Amino acid sequence: MTMLSSRAGTKGVPRADRERQVLAAATEEFGRRGFEATTMAAIATRVGVTKPLLHQYFGSKQDLYLACLDPVGDRLLDAIRNAMAGHGTGAPPTPLRVLHALFDALDGRREAWFVLYDPSLPPGSDAAHRAAHYRDAIDDLAATGAAELLRTAGSGDPLDADALKYAWRGLCTALIRWWINHPDQTPEAMTRRCARLAAASHAILAADNGHT
Repeated sequence: MTMLSSRAGTKGVPRADRERQVLAAATEEFGRRGFEATTMAAIATRVGVTKPLLHQYFGSKQDLYLACLDPVGDRLLDAIRNAMAGHGTGAPPTPLRVLHALFDALDGRREAWFVLYDPSLPPGSDAAHRAAHYRDAIDDLAATGAAELLRTAGSGDPLDADALKYAWRGLCTALIRWWINHPDQTPEAMTRRCARLAAASHAILAADNGHT
């Protein structure tokens, strides 16, 4: 994973490179600690700049959060849309394609998922509204995928699709949290693990049905 856990230093560094350093560090801080617990001073210290310089470049903490959020949200949405459109003969099932796309998009910045799914954002703030925009867009894609899967399985109940959408969000969050705690796992290894878990779950459910 790409991490800026020590002072990066900025003397003689072009502004564009400084801004990239700040955004990488801030994304990880917001993802790890949440908006409420993250401070501009901690980000400035980590990157090796002064707090006034950080405000000069990005404005308020909320402005910096938004500068981190938009690339994360856009990258995840693009990854999910491309994965859902990439079906064909011999392609993995849609859920596995989406999971691999998420792992690939987050590789090197795994905490970025929790920038988007941050419960500490101030209610009613621009940050909360913008994060909700991305979450809603991802939920809409999940709802489409859930409905297609259930139609294939013979279920037309819209509440089934709604329940599956929420379960999918929780599953993705749990897997990414596990992944953060296992930094040696590549996106490919995570996808293979998910395929094994899905196969095992299917076998368990099939066995249970056989005894009812």
